[in-house]
Amino acid sequence: MPESQESIHFVADRGDARLRLDQAIVRNGREIVGMSRNRAQAWIEAGSVTVDGRQASRPASRVRAGATIEIALPIGTLVREQPRPEARPLDVVYRDQWLVAVNKPPGLVVHPSYKNSTGTLLNALLWGRPPGGPVPGIITRLDKDTSGLVLVALTRDVHAAVQRDAAAGRVRKEYLAVVHGVPHPGSGTIRLPLGRDPNDRRRVIVTERGQPSETKYEVIRIGNLQGGPEGPPLHSTHQGARRGEPSGPPASIVRCELVTGRTHQIRVHLAAMGWPVLGDRVYGERHPALARQALHARRVTLPHPMTREPLEIEATVPPDLQRFMH
Repeated sequence: MPESQESIHFVADRGDARLRLDQAIVRNGREIVGMSRNRAQAWIEAGSVTVDGRQASRPASRVRAGATIEIALPIGTLVREQPRPEARPLDVVYRDQWLVAVNKPPGLVVHPSYKNSTGTLLNALLWGRPPGGPVPGIITRLDKDTSGLVLVALTRDVHAAVQRDAAAGRVRKEYLAVVHGVPHPGSGTIRLPLGRDPNDRRRVIVTERGQPSETKYEVIRIGNLQGGPEGPPLHSTHQGARRGEPSGPPASIVRCELVTGRTHQIRVHLAAMGWPVLGDRVYGERHPALARQALHARRVTLPHPMTREPLEIEATVPPDLQRFMH
């Protein structure tokens, strides 16, 4: 291997499965300044990349979910400055010496980026970390305006173990969404390939060239949207009929389970079926009573990465969505 100043490693998850090796490196190399496929290809060809301990030689080789990939960064490679600790209250719903689970409020960015270098969930997690201790590793990321469970590993080994379990399908992630319309049938599986919109890289679209993506769903309540910002937005259809209330547009509360974990997967899948998430300004439309998309990461179920005992963690629905989900 060429001379190196430091290395990074990651365990390929289901989002990496079937990607080319160079694509998976770009996907997981967010902390490297100027990360690109050309750069990843050069590192592979120079012998700086190993997959499961074996030196990789082909940028186009396919990645297996659960594979451990390590990159020996050449001297001079710029890595983004480590986020700084910040005092910020967090709703911690589970903690042990290996894992932390936080009920993230809407509006909080999970990981620092060039647009949000401070004020993130990771900045808050670093507060109180012992000097020289490992940087917490975010396992389950959420969009800024999605609330709910974020699972965090406190060591690299734990992070890798949970990623391996996720790649093997042993980690279940359940969401609640309020959607426009009434999904039919009432339960099922959405299988639509997803990829970046070539005209706007911030958006995800259904495309034949996209990655295989799968979402299970189940309708758990049907009602009508009522009134404006001050009124209870969702009423049971039958209750409204008894009280003689005017019937608003139909809406449903839907439970979703991610089989794959693509960017914006639930939002894009539901919108593509004609049931956009309420308040989703990117894939649906704004709602006067809601400042963000009505999507909440409710539950994560997994084998504990160290004890292997079944672990189920649940996050309370925040007040802005409770009005819709009574």
